[in-house]
Amino acid sequence: MPKNKVLIVDDEQSIRVFLKLTLEAQGYETVEAVSGNEALVKAAAEKPEIVILDIGLPDIDGIEVTRALREWTQIPIIILSVRGSEKDKIAALDLGADDYLTKPFVVGELLARVRAALRRTVKTTDEQIFKTGVLEVDLIRRQVKAAGHEVQLTPNEYDLLKVLVTHAGKVLTHKHLLVEVWGQQYRDEQHMLRVNISNLRRKIEPDPTRPQIIITESGVGYRFKTD
Repeated sequence: MPKNKVLIVDDEQSIRVFLKLTLEAQGYETVEAVSGNEALVKAAAEKPEIVILDIGLPDIDGIEVTRALREWTQIPIIILSVRGSEKDKIAALDLGADDYLTKPFVVGELLARVRAALRRTVKTTDEQIFKTGVLEVDLIRRQVKAAGHEVQLTPNEYDLLKVLVTHAGKVLTHKHLLVEVWGQQYRDEQHMLRVNISNLRRKIEPDPTRPQIIITESGVGYRFKTD
């Protein structure tokens, strides 16, 4: 089986070496870049399956690299940065980054995020039944089951669940979800989103007070957790 290739973009050699050793120990192939411009060149030349990208680069920052990559590719991008502000996270995610981890990070969590991002890329577009844990979503029949029992959702609740499911494992910002489900004019209506998320959790989560399916990314948005 060919190895998945990971492009590591960071100007700190110690971080690059650590990520290289960690990823290669898990069976990945790695390519390195120390700047934003080098990252763009290597992304085109090496055709990696995923990019792990720092924001604070010496030439163009990681947010601009994300913008440039999204002009021609949907390759998964995981931001790995010391910048932990909600503003930075939202900017990167809104431009198309798939995930955002703040340094220092837990290795196990990074590897899990990498696996989740790669799983999304191998899903075929004709997969119409999504299953995770006790939840099953049939995208053709618009049918949702939890623990084997059919769940009745409102149209908005279903549309919200569909967006989360089709981007399972990816952090989706509040604005992204509001625009996708309700339209551009509702992009700032976070209270409406919170109410619908709460209703969804009540209907599909085994314990809505301790969500295990729809995970809150504080101040940023939500993630639909996969097994």
